[in-house]
Formats: sequence, C-alpha cells, structure tokens
Amino acid sequence: MAFPEFINALPGLDIPFPADVVQARAVQSPEGLVVFFTFAADIDLPAHAHGAQWGTVIAGEIELTIGEETATRRPGDSYTIPAGVIHSARIKSGTRVIDVFEEADRYNLVR
Repeated sequence: MAFPEFINALPGLDIPFPADVVQARAVQSPEGLVVFFTFAADIDLPAHAHGAQWGTVIAGEIELTIGEETATRRPGDSYTIPAGVIHSARIKSGTRVIDVFEEADRYNLVR
C-alpha cells in the first residue's frame, strides 16, 4: 500500500539521494520534522549521526545498526536513535517508513 495522495502532495525534501531511489514528503514545525520516506531501490545508508530520531516501518524491511546493535525491522516495528549515536542502514526496495527528527532543519523543504 502506497502513502495516500494527501501525503504525496506534501512538500518534498532536499535529500542527498537520487529521486529514482528515495522519495520523501514532509511536515515541518519549529519543534521537529516528520518525513514519509519511500525507497524505490535497495540502498545502503552509511554510518552517520545527528539529533534524536524515531521511526516506524510501514512496509518492507530495514537492517538498522544503532551503535553496536544490528536488527532487522519490518512492518509495525519502531526504532529510536538517540542524539549523537552513530547509525547506518540497509534498506530494501519497496520499503516505506515514517521518521521523526528532533532537528526541524535536518533537511530543507522543496515545494
């Protein structure tokens, strides 16, 4: 199941991935950023860190490493990444997630 049209109509994001690999729509407030990600191809996200993040898998599968712990997340699974903790991911094509970032300016909106 794809995200509904009203979510697909939200502003996009300036993210460092090709549009044919990752699509992102977002809601931004001064308190944070909510992002609806759709992955159209397999992708490996390199190790990185930033402010706190919470997410949930809607469809597909993510092998997520947070600090020293690696686990596979599937639909219905949630995860919390504390601020400053190094993390990386292997994300399968067809995966959809909702991520909430404490940093409202993590990515810039594109209208």
